[in-house]
Amino acid sequence: MEDFAAIIEQHQDMVFRTLVRLTGERDGLEDLAQEVFLRLHRALPHFRNRAKVSTFLYRIIVNVVNDEWRSRQSSRRMVAIDEDTQVLVHPGAGPEELLEKHDFQAALAEAMHQLPLRDRTILTLHYQEGRKYEEIAAILDVPLGTVKTNLFRARERLRGMMGEWISRCRISR
Repeated sequence: MEDFAAIIEQHQDMVFRTLVRLTGERDGLEDLAQEVFLRLHRALPHFRNRAKVSTFLYRIIVNVVNDEWRSRQSSRRMVAIDEDTQVLVHPGAGPEELLEKHDFQAALAEAMHQLPLRDRTILTLHYQEGRKYEEIAAILDVPLGTVKTNLFRARERLRGMMGEWISRCRISR
């Protein structure tokens, strides 16, 4: 039990951060995190150390979010992630630059949440969580080539969506 408490202590920030990034919501995070750690607790006796605990946890997080997504899909309302958690602003940035960064972050968060969950998951794991292709393949239980292909396609979809936003910005100026 002490080992499990240490695992929770070591990984709770990553679990909450990833849940926020995948769901875009802050409400109910404690319940989702509790479900993640409950599933981990149930699965630990069968864990054979063939992967890192963090890889195992990411897989559980993805499963919990997928289950939650399916159960609430019809009533789900997407909320942008609080920009303060994602924007690091240089102290010398002026108001116009700050507004531009804020607008970009808001547009990016909105675009991310318009993507299918599979795309959002792979982009989050790679770009926001810094996971390597091999680790993503283990987390999602897919071949390495599938990770590369899905990441490329998700990036292209996001680029297209952000291209539309950039075009709208140029027109409005």
